[in-house]
Amino acid sequence: MTDATTTPMTVRFGRLPRRGLLLGLSSSRILCLCVAALVFVPAIFLGSSTGAGLTAPLWGGLIALAFVRWHGRPAVESLPTAGHYAVRKLNGQTKFRARPSAPRPGGTLALPGDAAALRFLIDEESGAAMLHDPHAHTLTAVALVRHPAYVLLSSDEQARRVHGWGRALASLAASGTGCRLQVLEVSLPDAGRGITGWWEVNGVKKPGQWAVQQYESLMKTAAPAASTHRTVLALSLDLRSARAHIKQAGRGLRGAAAFLRQEMTSLEAGLRAADLSLATWLNESELAATLREAFEPGHDTGEAGTQKLASAGPVAMDEEWDHVRHDTAYSAVLWISEWPRVGAPPYFLHSLVFQPGIRKTLSVTIQPIPADAAMRDIRKAKVEYATEAAQKAKIGAIADLSDSAERDDVLERERALISGHADVKFTGLISVTAPSRDELEASVAEISRAAIQCGCETRRLYGQQARAFVSASLPLARKVS
Repeated sequence: MTDATTTPMTVRFGRLPRRGLLLGLSSSRILCLCVAALVFVPAIFLGSSTGAGLTAPLWGGLIALAFVRWHGRPAVESLPTAGHYAVRKLNGQTKFRARPSAPRPGGTLALPGDAAALRFLIDEESGAAMLHDPHAHTLTAVALVRHPAYVLLSSDEQARRVHGWGRALASLAASGTGCRLQVLEVSLPDAGRGITGWWEVNGVKKPGQWAVQQYESLMKTAAPAASTHRTVLALSLDLRSARAHIKQAGRGLRGAAAFLRQEMTSLEAGLRAADLSLATWLNESELAATLREAFEPGHDTGEAGTQKLASAGPVAMDEEWDHVRHDTAYSAVLWISEWPRVGAPPYFLHSLVFQPGIRKTLSVTIQPIPADAAMRDIRKAKVEYATEAAQKAKIGAIADLSDSAERDDVLERERALISGHADVKFTGLISVTAPSRDELEASVAEISRAAIQCGCETRRLYGQQARAFVSASLPLARKVS
């Protein structure tokens, strides 16, 4: 008798690499320790214990900066972020106000921060609105994607769709054009009026019928926790990496738009292999409504036909150390610092995405890496791990299991790459939005707990909330570092 059962597919992620310059210590921490030694040694020789005591605040503070952790990182590694935030605060660069009386140049977006340099153009052939970043040298198009309920599918069907998505990423990596993908899953709290309204209009209600009573009871329980979900995909083309292709397509932004259309067609074919339906590439009014809704929750998207990208930015935006206030809401951005390190089903983010009653945006930015560049990175990592192991053995330090686990992750990447899979760099961000500060803190705590249930760890991005909000909430496919 043949066993027809199949083993459910699982995924596992490697640890966040923590390689350092020496013995796992970063260059900034080593510098602090060296300066502390330069202060302590002359003081102890010249002034004995008295000199060491007098200089203790200096060398002791430097050692504390190297080892004391602040917001999950060594204090010395957080100082550049804190200093940059303080300088921007003093210069008034943490506040943004729209100026209707001062018209902007044509073709620009009224966005805060370094996103203010973005320009847009409308592709005549596809009708899609494309965003050009002259500083990062990228051209981006945004699409609305529809997909069926993945969790309800069989294990074989889930594995087939995961494989199809992997092949789509592999094709982008093989092209060598530096394309970057951003997947945005927007969850909006919904009072369930769509479900109850449909039932009120179309339901066949017979007094005393058991099925009617049960269905109405279910709606009363589930409707308040309902949410509306929207998936947006942004495809960004690196104009420098694709210079040769752009030259063949006609040079300049016109040639870049023509080549980006080819990449859009290729991506659409890859999505079909994963049974993902690309509904449309967003035009100017649809993209403007998407951007406006991120800054102003409750914005009426039904007026999308009248929206313009030139006025899609916020009216006001204030950045604080741990959150950002924009128009009528408050937002905070979390970074997914660790992903599941044990076998988890492909839908491991289900409880996070479907956390009820919270307005949130889950952003995953994916950068496919060409095979030759990935192999160079893997070889470099192997040499660094071997060098660090030799240094520890030389001084008699005990090797940690985390070091061997990270080395095994690198070897697993190499095996996957040799098998024909694509190597990618990815970053996950979660933007949480609420109408008040107290509700925001409560929502962030719930999202953090939901992330732990998914096997993930999150960190709040202190001192860089404005830039993180633009990267996490807007479909711009910007590079996240």
